[in-house]
Amino acid sequence: MKLRLGIPKGSLQEATLSLFTRSGLRVYTNARSYFAATDDPEIDCLLIRAQEMARYVEHGALDAGLTGLDWVLESGLEVVSVADLIYAKQSMGKVKWVLAVPEDSNFQKPEDLQERIVATELVSFTRNYFARLNVPVRVEFSWGATEVKPPLLADAIVEVTETGSSLRANHLRIIETVLESNTQLVANKAAWADPERRRKIENLAVMLCGAMAAQGRVGLMLNVRKPDLAAVLGLLPALKNPTVAPLADGEWVAVNTIIEEQAAWILIPKLKQANAQGIVEYPLNKVVM
Repeated sequence: MKLRLGIPKGSLQEATLSLFTRSGLRVYTNARSYFAATDDPEIDCLLIRAQEMARYVEHGALDAGLTGLDWVLESGLEVVSVADLIYAKQSMGKVKWVLAVPEDSNFQKPEDLQERIVATELVSFTRNYFARLNVPVRVEFSWGATEVKPPLLADAIVEVTETGSSLRANHLRIIETVLESNTQLVANKAAWADPERRRKIENLAVMLCGAMAAQGRVGLMLNVRKPDLAAVLGLLPALKNPTVAPLADGEWVAVNTIIEEQAAWILIPKLKQANAQGIVEYPLNKVVM
């Protein structure tokens, strides 16, 4: 059995390959080829633009693929949403599709754009958005550099952003968020109905989600005398509860937990002051809930 998996080519490619590496599955790409090999002999990869991924997954050319919720909605095609993977090109958060207009324009809300031109790559979704508002606009497909089109080539744009810096650099202001989107692992319906392929896709989702959950977190181990345990536990955040295990010396216990990496700088000195000893901070590859 070979699972045909789509990897998003373009802006998400490097972040996706990094996620796969952290999950334990290396993907080997070649700049001259759209095909990629992996460490798993049961998984073959194909590099496909995120905008087209839902089409090839829905048609069955791919069993599964990673793409944005935005492009699934834009395609209007039916695929199985297996897992949300909250990462983007520059960050570990969601992206926003926003309605933006020139800074010095009089447009304040979507209704002000009646009979105006809106440029976007997300054409179908944008048309449906304005139709729901009962605002007639002319939506034009943008082949790129959408931010530079107002006011000469369009009155407004619907564009994706992580930080808003590109919009500000082009003297645009946001008047409304049209859609929040994130990367998803999606599957073909027939592949999802096949027990063997579904198992493989579900296993992939577990490992990818585990790698994402570990991002920005570290493990913490320490030893503490039983009389000081309550004070130490009072300092520790945890995913659920810290693990406490007895040591050979009955006076002592070992404590193991997971914390946000940025919290370690403040937390470890406090633990030392609370009489914790043998404190070890260690990196995490995956956290599987």
